Amino acid sequence: MNKKPSKSLAQELDRYISPFRHDGSGKFHLKDHKTDERGDLDKEKAQAILDSNKRRMIEFQEKLYAQDRWSLLIVFQAMDAGGKDSAIKAIFEGINPQGCEVHAFKAPSSKELDHDFLWRHMIALPERGRIGIFNRSHYEECLVTRVHPEILAKEKLPPKLVTKHIWRERFEDISAFERYLSRNGTVVLKFFLNVSREEQRERFLERLEDPAKQWKFSMDDIKERALWPRYQAVYQDIVRHTATPHAPWYVVPADHKWFARVVIGSVINATLEKLDLRFPRADKASLEEFEQVRQALKKEENGGKKRR
Repeated sequence: MNKKPSKSLAQELDRYISPFRHDGSGKFHLKDHKTDERGDLDKEKAQAILDSNKRRMIEFQEKLYAQDRWSLLIVFQAMDAGGKDSAIKAIFEGINPQGCEVHAFKAPSSKELDHDFLWRHMIALPERGRIGIFNRSHYEECLVTRVHPEILAKEKLPPKLVTKHIWRERFEDISAFERYLSRNGTVVLKFFLNVSREEQRERFLERLEDPAKQWKFSMDDIKERALWPRYQAVYQDIVRHTATPHAPWYVVPADHKWFARVVIGSVINATLEKLDLRFPRADKASLEEFEQVRQALKKEENGGKKRR
């Protein structure tokens, strides 16, 4: 009897990947994407998948680091209290810190403002064999600066370059930047944690009521919350204009943090599997040299036993 071929990891996890992937083909409307999706899971089942994904990712990352050919850039974008920090903590727990680095991009410094808008992100890119995580990213440069034009004014661009086409031009620049990365061995994964306004309200209240979480709250969060419709419209525009086959967007339902983590971890693992990562093999000359060293070490051991 012929056995059915076993499913690849990507096929196994596809139900938590494909529904949330947008690569620029077809139309995109943010309102069509539910924020409270939980698939066919409950918390217990989700935790089992999360634990399995962690184990797989640890193995993949070790091979990624050893092979030293590919790098992975993971971009997280979300409204305030969208769950970026907790997702990073939960998903990458146990990953070797030598091969993974997180960059949280805040308001640009005066030095950063003296460079082009992609400069500070370029210098933070992961090296080959590494995973780089951007907690907020280059997309802030066509998100916050678009919602708050006064921030754009601080970037000291020549006035004649600040035209009505500037956002379209930035989308083009970002897409070209990500295409360049993909052509040079950096795989780009972009996650928008799609949280509802009501869930954001609940999380803000939780922060205000819990002394251990009050440090996370800022009055600026409430000011930005008042601009919710504007931010949603801009995020929709970002996904529409910068989702491509080589750098797709994953619009992750984020009202249930446990389900968001399943989606994110599944995407990362399925992507790493497709890279066909392997430990490097020694060539014939190296193997011969290793054998000489092995024999010398064994003689050293035997010599020590005779002396005793």
